[in-house]
Amino acid sequence: MARDRDAEGRARSARPRDGLGRPLPHGSPGVPRAPEGVVRTAGQTLDEAQRLLDAGRPFHAHEVFEDAWKTGPADQRELWRGLAQLAVGLTHAARGNAVGARTLRDRAAGHLAEQAPVAAVLGVDAVTLAAWARSPAEDGLPRLRR
Repeated sequence: MARDRDAEGRARSARPRDGLGRPLPHGSPGVPRAPEGVVRTAGQTLDEAQRLLDAGRPFHAHEVFEDAWKTGPADQRELWRGLAQLAVGLTHAARGNAVGARTLRDRAAGHLAEQAPVAAVLGVDAVTLAAWARSPAEDGLPRLRR
């Protein structure tokens, strides 16, 4: 069976997805997906991801962070990686996967804590985000930027 491919030849499922990124049957109405491979400034990345998080779409926020992780400056990549993992942790929690949520939040906390100086330059309070990620709370994510 041939895999769906994007214009660059990368594997990309054409199946529609729900608001939490779960695949739906072909022909089902899905939610618009965040376009992949978009190069944004750090500020644009944070604003778009915050908008998606506020809308209850952490899977899509993860894709925005992943773009920054892949295309951003080398000195920011681990910050974006940590934020992407935090968004995936939120996705797992929203899908009811408490173990996956905890694993990704713990992983994100480590990256965020290490990247606090880089994050501060961008207005991101990585220390607060890391503390939240390590906490047992399942809701109330702090704002990404101060």
